[in-house]
Amino acid sequence: MEIHDVVIIGTGPAGLTAAIYAARASLNPVIYAGSMHGGQLTTTTEIENFPGFEHGIMGPKLMSDMTAQAERFGTKIIYETITKIDASKRPFKLWTHDTEFQAQTVIIATGATAKTLGLPDEAKLMGRGLSTCATCDGFFYKNKIVAVTGGGDSAMEEANYLSKLASKVYLIHRRPEFRASKIMVDRVKANPKIQMMIPYAVERALSDQSGVNGLMLKNLESNKVEELKVDGLFMAIGHKPNSDIFLPWVDVDSHGYIKTTNHTATKTPGLFAAGDIGDPNFKQAITAAGMGCQAAMQAQKYLEGHS
Repeated sequence: MEIHDVVIIGTGPAGLTAAIYAARASLNPVIYAGSMHGGQLTTTTEIENFPGFEHGIMGPKLMSDMTAQAERFGTKIIYETITKIDASKRPFKLWTHDTEFQAQTVIIATGATAKTLGLPDEAKLMGRGLSTCATCDGFFYKNKIVAVTGGGDSAMEEANYLSKLASKVYLIHRRPEFRASKIMVDRVKANPKIQMMIPYAVERALSDQSGVNGLMLKNLESNKVEELKVDGLFMAIGHKPNSDIFLPWVDVDSHGYIKTTNHTATKTPGLFAAGDIGDPNFKQAITAAGMGCQAAMQAQKYLEGHS
């Protein structure tokens, strides 16, 4: 059975950057792309905050270019999903359903999946008025009216951030009280550009050919349904880290993000985590790419010391 030096799980910015660095180090990396090649960036439109692109670049295009760059240096990309891993001893054992293979090191770059509301036509409207990342897409809503739905600190942060760009921000939450910290709630309440709407639930997004142009909301006290004119809706209801199959070989925090020490190292030597899967704070393409670079360099150093 062939034993790979480096196996990378996930093909977002972290996984592809790790592959580029590992390939250039002659480690012959193999990437397992999973069900969403390119990660969350494939669901975004124009990206204006990734360095090197003066006029921005479309998310799918950036991922396509990074994939081609990784392949040019010899990365092998397999479009299958890792379903199981045994990291009890080296070489590690991994499976794609019934197929087993082995690896000396593994870089976990499976990311975190943004939770959404499951609205009608939601997939069609992502990037056309629906978003899960204010720092990614907020720039496109300068002087427009937007809504944020959620009740935690992340929703408060998104609302405050968007208030610096949009002309008005509606903060929609389905409960009478927020679960966010008091200081964050107070900050939102003091912001004159933010209007709270509680307890309301988003029933569906209204749209035309250009994208979202309104929301249908339900007042959960009166059950009255009403229309709210907005240009976009940001869903800030959390992320689910894709870490389940790596337990118990890694430690995770209370939300499921993999805990790392010394940059990207996990508690299992030879097992590294890069990108959103190990980053509960920033969740940016550029920070994920940086972690991918670190993971590849650490994997190389680990292999040199354990050959």
